[in-house]
Amino acid sequence: MPDAHAASLDAHPYDALLLLSFGGPEGPDDVVPFLENVTRGRGIPKERLKEVGQHYFLFGGVSPINDQNRALLDALRKDFAEHGLDLPVYWGNRNWAPYLTDTLREMVTDGHRRILVLATSAYASYSGCRQYRENLAESLAALAAEGLELPKIDKLRHYFNHPGFVRPMVDGVLKSLADLPEDVRDGAHIAFSTHSIPTTAADTSGPLEDHGDGGAYVKQHLDVARLIADAVREETGVDHPWQLVYQSRSGAPHIPWLEPDICDHLEERHAAGVPAVVMAPIGFVSDHMEVLYDLDTEATDKAAELGLPVRRSATVGADPRFAAAVRELILERAADESGRNVTPCALGALGPSHDLCPVGCCPARAPKPAAAGADSPYA
Repeated sequence: MPDAHAASLDAHPYDALLLLSFGGPEGPDDVVPFLENVTRGRGIPKERLKEVGQHYFLFGGVSPINDQNRALLDALRKDFAEHGLDLPVYWGNRNWAPYLTDTLREMVTDGHRRILVLATSAYASYSGCRQYRENLAESLAALAAEGLELPKIDKLRHYFNHPGFVRPMVDGVLKSLADLPEDVRDGAHIAFSTHSIPTTAADTSGPLEDHGDGGAYVKQHLDVARLIADAVREETGVDHPWQLVYQSRSGAPHIPWLEPDICDHLEERHAAGVPAVVMAPIGFVSDHMEVLYDLDTEATDKAAELGLPVRRSATVGADPRFAAAVRELILERAADESGRNVTPCALGALGPSHDLCPVGCCPARAPKPAAAGADSPYA
């Protein structure tokens, strides 16, 4: 932690932290209503949602993301208490209980007026950043309609290249490599995986200057992949080949999405004679449904069909180093808001992300108000 961070554990002017996540069903009866929330406004028939929900039904209709968020809440509260950071932590979701609007109402009722938001998405994109900001604006509008005093909300910067996010993933890849049979270990390929998104959304992700092929979304993932691959080489002495790949594609087949898909990539690597693959889900904070189904089920089954040894490395989850990184990000932002000089902590070639999303950042197809950015209607 830089000296500027260590100078004070005062989070002023902030008086609360909101963990903002996607949400997920907690039982079979929740699956279709949850998917209706996710797809609201798209006119998708209920029968189609039941088909999509089969991934959840395979796991008893329960998404692991909720328990993982509870574990992260516990880790954050434990870290804050151990380091003397007096900052209450709340949890709200976009698509399932505890709903964001309900949580914000609770926070306002509890007297909180300067709220920092930690989204469970580390990278720039519409679905990973601006859509959360739109949800915040919708919730603030709902509270305003109820006559409540609105808090000022800021969002923590993208943390994809913070050491507390990167290092646990390095250790996960090292552990997966060590778990491979010795005769295929040194020749193993690393497939760094993230959620596929439409190429148009990728190309316009991040600030305007980052727009172009893949935008900030692809650039940030590539930077993290290089950081991990370099660390693995330094610690093992083996230069493992690697590639950024994608998973969890959805939507109309005629719309281009980022490729290659993880299963296609496994087939291609097997055909090229690669003896083993480590699948490293760097685009995900925790082992939620996309990881359990698309990697641990679908991709692992494809590898078994090919006779290709694979291992899947761990996501960051509730790792204490990630909780510590969140504390550092809070203190960094608080120092900046208070006019104190601070050196943001970041690895790699891209440097620290912006604190305030600029106008035009990760634009939506249909413009909507978005809080916690330069274009926020809620100053």
